[in-house]
Amino acid sequence: MRTAFLDGLLAAARENPRVVLVVGDLGFSVVEPFRDAFPERFFNAGVAEQNMMGLAAGLASEGFHVFAYSIANFPTFRCAEQIRNDVAYHRLPVTVVAVGGGLAYGSLGYSHHAVQDYALLRAFPHMLLAAPGDPPEVAACLAHLLAHPQPSYLRLGKAGEPALRPVPPSLTPGRWVPLVEGEGRVAIVTTGTALGLAHGWLARPAWQGASLFTLPLWGMGQKSLQAEQVARFERVVTVEDHLLDGGFGSWLLEAVAAEGLAGRIMPRALAADSLGHVGSQAVLEALGGLG
Repeated sequence: MRTAFLDGLLAAARENPRVVLVVGDLGFSVVEPFRDAFPERFFNAGVAEQNMMGLAAGLASEGFHVFAYSIANFPTFRCAEQIRNDVAYHRLPVTVVAVGGGLAYGSLGYSHHAVQDYALLRAFPHMLLAAPGDPPEVAACLAHLLAHPQPSYLRLGKAGEPALRPVPPSLTPGRWVPLVEGEGRVAIVTTGTALGLAHGWLARPAWQGASLFTLPLWGMGQKSLQAEQVARFERVVTVEDHLLDGGFGSWLLEAVAAEGLAGRIMPRALAADSLGHVGSQAVLEALGGLG
């Protein structure tokens, strides 16, 4: 996913002189091509994420579309106030890029796990969450964000995620994207890198006939689009590498509760008692109940 993001950003920067990349002294071995091609539009803010986000907001206020890049929780929780006050409140074109969403950095421990980031970012009005499930969705999310600059959060995996579709899909915020059309009345809806897990479930007898959708673009402003999509199915199972509280499944439950559809939603998320463990991403996801 990192490679798909940097390749897309490089291509966009060649066409758009207002594209800027800011990093928090992380991403090296990945970001050098952008740095070398556009040194005047590349800034290393150092291990100072609050300053990084303030710098991004300042550049965005001058008309640049700024991508502020770091690992997992560092560009989110560490600078939540700057995102809230400087970026989202002023509706500035800053895309907060978190690489290693969920448990991708499992072996580095809880400090590097991003399993409450949806809860934080979706609480900010005007913030669009972009959580692609595979490299083609990264390209599609990036294309949308570049075409519609706004406060946004791009949550990436780490590296090596398989491409589950041949080409980038067409995306509309809040609209589910079909990946596997089943014959039954059960839908699995994922966001982010949980797509790989859910796709593997379809081979199990319990999930035969289920449809698989992704929702890469969502947030506070897209809740009104959910009831009509949920109403098509008897059961909708959401899957996410995030805690249930404040996560994607909770967001969908909130979106349809007033329509009497909440009983159709069955969230699958990480169990809170899995926090604090160290291990591979696969081991920690299984420990958290997503195996």
